[in-house]
Amino acid sequence: QVQLVESGGGLVQPGGSLRLSCAASGRTFSSYTMGWFRQAPGKERKLVAAISWSAGSTYHADSVKGRFTISRDNAKNTVYLQMNSLKPEDTGVYYCAARDDWRLVTAPIDYDYWGQGTQVTVSS
Repeated sequence: QVQLVESGGGLVQPGGSLRLSCAASGRTFSSYTMGWFRQAPGKERKLVAAISWSAGSTYHADSVKGRFTISRDNAKNTVYLQMNSLKPEDTGVYYCAARDDWRLVTAPIDYDYWGQGTQVTVSS
């Protein structure tokens, strides 16, 4: 069982930066694939970035490549999402998710555990 708690969201101007953190409980955190999803109002939840258990493999959606970076610190049971050059279209609730499998996959249904979400609003 894994419990996930996100933090770091907020209101930021276009072009600004935020770093989201997701703290996980559970002794097997280091074996989980981790992902960050975004859900904009009225839209489906979509994968923004994912990282393998060893951090040897990462995935970033085309819409965030070059701007967002996912990373993890297994010693601290934490996964991060560094978001730079933020745009209004990055607005939404960001969810941390964990998958008990080594494969990087994009569908929300393939993730086993979810955090409660943190709001990110990009607006001037």
